[in-house]
Amino acid sequence: MKKALLVLLALLVSTGFGFGAKYVVGTSADFPPFEYVENGEFVGFDIDLIKAIAEEMDFEIEIRDMSFDSLIAALASGNIDIVISGMTITPEREEVVSFSKPYWTADQSVVVRDDSELTVTVLFGKHNIGVQTGTTGDLWVEDNLVKTKILTGDFKRYDTYVLAMTDLVNKNIDAIVLDAPVAESFAKVRPVKIVGVIKTYEDYGIAVNKSNKDLLNLINEGIARLEESGRLNELNLKHF
Repeated sequence: MKKALLVLLALLVSTGFGFGAKYVVGTSADFPPFEYVENGEFVGFDIDLIKAIAEEMDFEIEIRDMSFDSLIAALASGNIDIVISGMTITPEREEVVSFSKPYWTADQSVVVRDDSELTVTVLFGKHNIGVQTGTTGDLWVEDNLVKTKILTGDFKRYDTYVLAMTDLVNKNIDAIVLDAPVAESFAKVRPVKIVGVIKTYEDYGIAVNKSNKDLLNLINEGIARLEESGRLNELNLKHF
């Protein structure tokens, strides 16, 4: 009986579920306060959340930084196991990956330089707008402003928000559209300000490969436990 139990435990470990299993977590660490690099370490709300889930559900993680628009492809191909990167749950993404229960709800903000006299009307006419490739802001501007020809200036996509923010500060673009909590974080440390909020009511979720239902259940159970214990609320207070 003991031998059979040992064999079962070995199988569970080898198949990657529980009992010290290790998962590779993909993120795009340019998205404060959700994920960013500080003193050479990955930090932020999402990082703390996935670490707390791993601790609660007894598995290990390895975090890899990559561009946001490559995360789903890496997940679908099996190069990573989990994505946590302030990723909005959308029908298009749900065709490719599976999402956990939502853990955050956000809107989009319009950000300009501190010395700019532009308002939310920067989204109209011949202004130059920047977004991060593959984000909700990217999709929203494309669908609502570019395709409708409301925006007639340059529409610029960037690999990271840091590059977009640098171009904004250097006066190469007029505004950025990005997730509200991230905009608030940048406004505290960069010479920029928020001039408008676009109510999109986006739910963030943790993504896994569609074939990995056991891992999805594991993550959902971890989120539920953190909610019940109050630890998720503690993380919210810590970062927001």
